[in-house]
Amino acid sequence: MSAPDTAGDIVELRVHGVSGASADQLLGLRQTAQVAGDRSGGFFRIRPSGPAPDAVRGVTLEAYRWGDLPTGTVARTLGLVFLLPFMLANVAIWMRPANPESEAVVKSLCRVLALTLTVLYVLAVAGVALDLIAWKCLTSPRCLAGRSWLSWLSGQRTGVRLAALALLPAAAIALVWRLSNRPGRSFEAFRAPDEELGGHRLSAVGKWDAEPLVGRLRSVHVAAAFATVSLVLLAARVTNGASAATLALMVVTGTVLTACVVLLCTPPLIDRAPTNPRLDTITRTLRTTSVILTLLVVAHVLTSPDSWQEGHHLPGYDAMLAGVCITETTLLATLGVVLLWHRDRQRGGSPLFGLGAVAIMATATSAAVAYSAELVYRVADFLDRDVPTGEGIAAGPPAAYTWAIFGFFRTVLVTAVAAGLIVVFSRPGRYRAAAAIVARDYPDPPEEARPRLRQVRDAIAKARFTEKLMLLAVVFACLAGIGSTTTTIGLLGLTPGDAVEQTSGVPADVITFAIAFGSWAIAAIILALLLGGIFAYRTLPFRRHVGVIWDLGTFWPRAAHPFAPPCYAERAVPELTRRITYLVERGDRVLLTGHSHGSVLLAATVLQLPPRIGARVALLTHGSPLRRLYARLFPAYVDDEVLREIGGRVGWRWVNLWRDTDAIGGRIFPDHRSAEHDSDPAATVDRRQRDPIDVVTPPGDSVPPPIQGHWPCESDEGFTDAVRELARRLGGPPP
Repeated sequence: MSAPDTAGDIVELRVHGVSGASADQLLGLRQTAQVAGDRSGGFFRIRPSGPAPDAVRGVTLEAYRWGDLPTGTVARTLGLVFLLPFMLANVAIWMRPANPESEAVVKSLCRVLALTLTVLYVLAVAGVALDLIAWKCLTSPRCLAGRSWLSWLSGQRTGVRLAALALLPAAAIALVWRLSNRPGRSFEAFRAPDEELGGHRLSAVGKWDAEPLVGRLRSVHVAAAFATVSLVLLAARVTNGASAATLALMVVTGTVLTACVVLLCTPPLIDRAPTNPRLDTITRTLRTTSVILTLLVVAHVLTSPDSWQEGHHLPGYDAMLAGVCITETTLLATLGVVLLWHRDRQRGGSPLFGLGAVAIMATATSAAVAYSAELVYRVADFLDRDVPTGEGIAAGPPAAYTWAIFGFFRTVLVTAVAAGLIVVFSRPGRYRAAAAIVARDYPDPPEEARPRLRQVRDAIAKARFTEKLMLLAVVFACLAGIGSTTTTIGLLGLTPGDAVEQTSGVPADVITFAIAFGSWAIAAIILALLLGGIFAYRTLPFRRHVGVIWDLGTFWPRAAHPFAPPCYAERAVPELTRRITYLVERGDRVLLTGHSHGSVLLAATVLQLPPRIGARVALLTHGSPLRRLYARLFPAYVDDEVLREIGGRVGWRWVNLWRDTDAIGGRIFPDHRSAEHDSDPAATVDRRQRDPIDVVTPPGDSVPPPIQGHWPCESDEGFTDAVRELARRLGGPPP
């Protein structure tokens, strides 16, 4: 099923944003045909039998739909929910400062922090299998009552119970190991042509073959994961009697974990060229050694003749959990210091105070701790079945998880209060700026337009709140770090209720209720994310609001956490590059139009086009977050240099449309108002669109024109005028 192509034409290739628009919506029609690609990502044109499009004469419309690449299936969408902490950790490593001196340190810290997320994942599963079930439930008759699937282990020795249930964390590791292996082979057919790249780092997105690095990171994380299982078992064994064999296995386990950290802290080594079999052999050997070590530890626990001293908790488990939280807090603090030291000290040059990476990484660690604590808490509730304390799984979940939930609840509560304060205190400034814009755009309005003017002012003021979210992210990061630190108080035997009552006089029952409420709130958030993923996949309007998390989070190649969802740019950018190259080489000229995140995909694509192709390409962006968000969040990859390189590659045939009511998109280049910038080609790129076009109800209508905000503007007259202009500059037919 295809539509005929006519060489020598101007092709307007439209790329949608995070809304996941359909091909019909992109082309403004209901009758389209796919001309290239597949169901996940494809190119579409209007059927020959379809109605004539509302487009510029002499311009053939084509659309690239990539919306199913980040998700595609319900199973993959749900997987993104559970892999959210890994995905956020992977985004953080790309948010380093522009200062090249910070690259190695930031990469190392982000990768070690990502490793702690894997350790937390394993500890959570081990907490369920080894602590709750093997150590507690299997020694409680009330917990075993009616559970024949567990009672067969109840009469076994402690070592047998631990060895048997160690299969659960091992299976959990094997699951993410298997899932992370699949995406690397999915995009192999979409490697970009071997052409010259732009000189900037953003040009590597999509062309960079990340699979060799991901393979090395995967081996390191799998090695650390199995070493964590070994350490949990050995810590329990050492507490009950440290034989020479136990100590020897502890030393080997510690050596494996140390080797994992050392490899991650040497970016020049692990980031080496793909064709480096020696390094691949080293990481695979480390992984194999860790797997064999775990088998030896399980055998040692199974056959050890020493007796076990039964207690309320699995020995050593609480200390390990608190140690991971302390490590995460220390690494986050160190990362914050490094980012502040290397931030851009020019006026206005340090968005997020230079703390973008630590803010996202703190969110990742908080989400991982919340996921882990909720898993253990929910399983503990299931096993307890409302039996009296002491008769079910004695003493409940580890104290560190109780403190973790309390810390998460406190962080969210204080952040919500801070958000309210920021809204209140920023409101006067935002509304003054919005009122000035409205007064300039609609001078001398009629009296009946006053209510509509207030709506426009409110829309502009709300859109300007985006910059305030940066401060809120830093506040959340600081509170999350403090929350992780407080988990160590559990080692003192104190509960949050007791500690707060002793220090502030607040009744312990209030804190206990807050923890229970926080636990159910976490469960509600996870459920909402799951439902959001399903509805985002099945309902396009809903995806417009929810899908942004997945689309933005999986744009960057995996460079920190190998278990993160795959990077769809590894297919989308090379696929766009090939299609544009094909169209140009057959004689067409190509006008690229990208909305929202589609403009970012096109920016990375233009940087991969060789000069002979770029000479026949023009670029039209609208609702673009390149400057407003990406330059703030990823200053090492999106800055004035790369934006000017994009403009130069298309011969400055570039128009960017933006609105004051848009909370995401904005200008590409700073406002040029002085005479000395008149000759700067960048001064002609940005074109502001008044939104709405009027505040008075037009004749023949019953309502005034709508406020578009971030909505695509293909149907706007300004968009059509820009297409006509760029078509002329490409040498196309007159309008």
